[in-house]
Amino acid sequence: MLVNTTMQIPGATAARLNRMKHWMLGMVTASICACTAYAGSAKVTWQEPDNYTDIREGNDLRDSFRQALFSEFELLFADLARQLPDGCVFDVSVTDVDLAGEVNPMHFGLWRDIRVFKPLYWPRMSFDYKLTDGMGQMLVSGHEDIKDMAFFDRIVQLRLTRFSFEQRMLRDWFRKMQREAKFPEKGG
Repeated sequence: MLVNTTMQIPGATAARLNRMKHWMLGMVTASICACTAYAGSAKVTWQEPDNYTDIREGNDLRDSFRQALFSEFELLFADLARQLPDGCVFDVSVTDVDLAGEVNPMHFGLWRDIRVFKPLYWPRMSFDYKLTDGMGQMLVSGHEDIKDMAFFDRIVQLRLTRFSFEQRMLRDWFRKMQREAKFPEKGG
């Protein structure tokens, strides 16, 4: 809470307290906008997801699963972009996704599909990317086909979430790109 208007402040009027609230709200909003303007941003496009190798939903509804997948990856790309210098735009066009594991039908009183994880079913992703600076100048672009064939060997290092394996694979790729100086680092 910014200001408690029921609080008694000597010499304060209701109008003055109201102005203080608006001023403080404006300052908070301005600081949030300023932080956003000085971070890298991401733009993600999903090219023909009906043709992706494996984004099957297991036991979820198809549309809600896809929306969750797209939302989580868009948040991940935005998080990665925040590690880039101010004003950079990380533009990603995803061309294929093959989630870790494989969806198999199982029978536990009801027929339902579940995603089974085995070392044979590693995560893979293909995408085109381009990175531009704050002036719109192209810094780097390319196409990537990334995979994590050792995803199952590193499972103990992971706090499992819905797309943990794929997220770690993308974070590892992004760190590698920065280590090799293909992507600039924030503040660097």
